[in-house]
Amino acid sequence: MRPWRLEQRAEISGGEVAFEVFGEGPPVVLIHGTPSRSYIWRGVAPALARRFSVYVFDLLGYGDSRPSGDDVSIAAQARALTGLLERWDLDRPAVAGHDIGGAIALRAHLLEDVRFDRMALLDAVVLRPWITEASRHVQMHLDAYRTMPTRIYEQVVAAHLRTTVHHTMERGAFEAYMDQWRGESGQEAYLQKVAQFDEKLTAEFEPLLDSMRIPVKILWGERDAWLDPALAR
Repeated sequence: MRPWRLEQRAEISGGEVAFEVFGEGPPVVLIHGTPSRSYIWRGVAPALARRFSVYVFDLLGYGDSRPSGDDVSIAAQARALTGLLERWDLDRPAVAGHDIGGAIALRAHLLEDVRFDRMALLDAVVLRPWITEASRHVQMHLDAYRTMPTRIYEQVVAAHLRTTVHHTMERGAFEAYMDQWRGESGQEAYLQKVAQFDEKLTAEFEPLLDSMRIPVKILWGERDAWLDPALAR
């Protein structure tokens, strides 16, 4: 498979989004979570592209996408998704959301009136509580993390990143995810997005979940250490 690279850019109200489209056919939009990037779909997108037009992008503040301001919250990402779908001229695409990508898809659908044909939620942020203990610690001690020497901060984030998978993460994948959070700029971006994790932004659409009338498939890792598989049930 060729190296993963998003060549196209879209200017929307929330900033500049890096994206790519693979294949031809009915549209499918893939939304990654945190602390990853669109690279997580590197094996999924080519397989789907045999039958579908597959749209992948980096969330604002992740990978190669740059927010125009400070807002990289789930609400801002849902608005960005709405703008992207308009830019792509997509009506009722299928969508898959992983982690906060699930919350973004749901918020866009239930609160931004974005129409989807069907939805897949993978280990998705939906029901509370979903902020991990590690992220809550960062939120409680933001000043300490912001003034922490970068080399020490990177070790903390690297250790946290390794807990996203049950088995040892493949080296290339680890570097693809970790690279965006390295250095002073990566430290600032990482802490900015963690500071804006807010369970109120999912609580707002929780009462609307039973109003959904599109097919929804829920998939969960049985050894998910961040979001309890009981949430799937």
